[in-house]
Amino acid sequence: MPKEGIVKIIENDNKTKTIKIVTKEGGLIKQYQLPENIKLFVKENDVVTPGTKLARINPQWQNYVKAWAPEALDETFNRYLLNTIIITVLGITGVLLSSTLVAYAFARFRFPGRDILFLIMVSTMMIPVQVTMIPTFILFKYLGWIDTFAPLIVPTFFGGGAFNIFLMRQFFMTIPYELDDAAKIDGCNYFQIFSIILLPLVKPALATVAIFGFVYNWNDFLNPLIYLNSTSNYTLALGLQTFTTMYGTDYNLMMAASTIVLLPILIVFFFGQRYFIEGVATSGLKG
Repeated sequence: MPKEGIVKIIENDNKTKTIKIVTKEGGLIKQYQLPENIKLFVKENDVVTPGTKLARINPQWQNYVKAWAPEALDETFNRYLLNTIIITVLGITGVLLSSTLVAYAFARFRFPGRDILFLIMVSTMMIPVQVTMIPTFILFKYLGWIDTFAPLIVPTFFGGGAFNIFLMRQFFMTIPYELDDAAKIDGCNYFQIFSIILLPLVKPALATVAIFGFVYNWNDFLNPLIYLNSTSNYTLALGLQTFTTMYGTDYNLMMAASTIVLLPILIVFFFGQRYFIEGVATSGLKG
């Protein structure tokens, strides 16, 4: 590689600049594609050596604006964000309601076949999603739920998932039964014991389940891909995939869009990590 080169600056139509480092004979040594709004440290025909700083690139905040409302897509990320929030909020609500009720029954009630039913429930975690994918799709198609949010929301209100039930049940098991007996003496029924006595004590586990549910629904790509057809119903995961097909070579916009989609997960985990760690540790899932 030559020890020095000559700077050639080309102004592009889209307000960007191309800097070429060439030899005295005109041979190309290196080429740099620079965005707009930069400060150049070199001028045309300057002689530079390896390690010379050519420019300072300022943060390109306009990339986030361009990525949020791409011209090549039918919908903006505003629509994708709204759809994702609806699915995520209702999904978390369903998971918390159903998983806590089922876990409460497994942890505090004694009835014939309880342990066998719990074992069967936990065993469902070993069933690959690919096994149930086609039967579930046929069921939802028969119900007329294709291209709606129902397949992504309604199932969360029927159990909440084996792992979430297991997590909540383990937390309920750590609470002494004497609290239930004392509440019964005071005249509480089973639902009052659940809602007034136990729920306030399992907040770390509830936060853990909520975080898991948020991350799952926010990042879920497979289920929306199967059940959602209209672009107006797309979630952020599907919108980002569509964005990739249209702007796959515009890495600045790709990184901006990916950051926008990822940022809420980082914020939720940052503020909820204390409850998350406490919930997992107390539930007996620590290593």
